[in-house]
Amino acid sequence: MNTLKAEKRSLEVKAKKLRREGYVVGNVFGKELKDSIPVMMKKGDVARLLKTDHKGSQIMLDVDGQSYDVLIKSVDVNTVSRVIESIEFQALVSNEMVHSVAEVILVNHDKLAAGIVQVELPEISYKALPAALVDHVSVDVGSMKIGDTVRVKDLDIFSDKDISIKNDPEAIVVAVTAVHNAAVPEPAEAEADAAGEADK
Repeated sequence: MNTLKAEKRSLEVKAKKLRREGYVVGNVFGKELKDSIPVMMKKGDVARLLKTDHKGSQIMLDVDGQSYDVLIKSVDVNTVSRVIESIEFQALVSNEMVHSVAEVILVNHDKLAAGIVQVELPEISYKALPAALVDHVSVDVGSMKIGDTVRVKDLDIFSDKDISIKNDPEAIVVAVTAVHNAAVPEPAEAEADAAGEADK
């Protein structure tokens, strides 16, 4: 489990100012915390963490020397600048079920013989105790054919007795479809297009 260092931050200092100074702001909340804890983290530390962890990941958050077992509940990214602006953390309690999400990860995509993979459900929503948390679900698409689908009920996570899935079991997670978005040109058009490309 990865550890992220953080400092308690004063709400008197505006988040915009802290971002200019190279920090990402955040907040820690939880059942056993009397009050939520506003925090700030170095931008570089956050960037390194998010290379391996993401929304739904469980990490240790070191706040001024005190460690908290937390779940990354949300990561707020500026849609224009792509800068990470804030992160919400939920402090976990060992015997308390927590709601989280597992990211759908495609495996063996390069071995797909035909068609294109459509991810219909990028996240699986579930509840579990902290010890049973997972942050991703792998779907092997290498042997799938056009028309094949993987539904929530087909995933390994669905049969895990320690995890309660919140999605519809029949919901499609991944589907392989034929390529319909481009019309097949007539032979004469294809030759003309090829000639036009060659002239460029």
